[in-house]
Amino acid sequence: MEEKEKIVSYYDQFSDKQEKTMVNSRHLHILDKLVQAGLNSHHRVLEVGCGIGTVSQLIAKKVKNGQVLALDISPRSIEKAKALWNSQGNLQFEVSDMQDFSKEGVKYDFFVFPDVLEHIPVDQHFRLFETVKRHAHQDSVIFIHIPAPRFLAYMIENEPEKLQVIDQALDSGELTKTITANGFYLEKMETYPVFFEEKDYQYFVFKSQNRLEKTTPRNKWVVFKERLTIRFKHGLVS
Repeated sequence: MEEKEKIVSYYDQFSDKQEKTMVNSRHLHILDKLVQAGLNSHHRVLEVGCGIGTVSQLIAKKVKNGQVLALDISPRSIEKAKALWNSQGNLQFEVSDMQDFSKEGVKYDFFVFPDVLEHIPVDQHFRLFETVKRHAHQDSVIFIHIPAPRFLAYMIENEPEKLQVIDQALDSGELTKTITANGFYLEKMETYPVFFEEKDYQYFVFKSQNRLEKTTPRNKWVVFKERLTIRFKHGLVS
């Protein structure tokens, strides 16, 4: 309990910094990757670790006919978020660390973790995704954005003063194993640059592990054009 109070206190104070910074390149990349992953205007979204709602309000603008529920452990952050984005009727904020989260009968289309998992102790991850599983349906998507482990390891060793109260480099394999054990499969993962050339961020798209009932062959003309394009690209056409 003492550790949780320390974390809450840190993020209550951190909310002031967030309010000064507001939307940056990382937030916009997250939105862009979410849309690529299939986010559309009617989706119901649960965002975990929303801070003052910087990403939340971007998502809410994209799901104009849907709903966004954004959670954070910091009461002060949630208070600020409610004040900042009170004009967006499809956006709600609640204080929660997900350990006590329960919405009876409510299922979400997207679960969004925008650079939050590295701040949650790894031994709590399995229980966290058990909660996600209870609120998911057969087409649900989990979207995770984290600092690239190699980049964060550098920061921990060389610039620890820039890090937060808990900032751990996550093992991609272990993270995938935890989420797979809760009924999802990894559809996509990419490490890419936002602020540094050394590729400082990583994102994952997980989808529910539905049993395939049939297979659908791709259009033969599309497959042929792809094959031809690759041949031309690599000089394989004689």
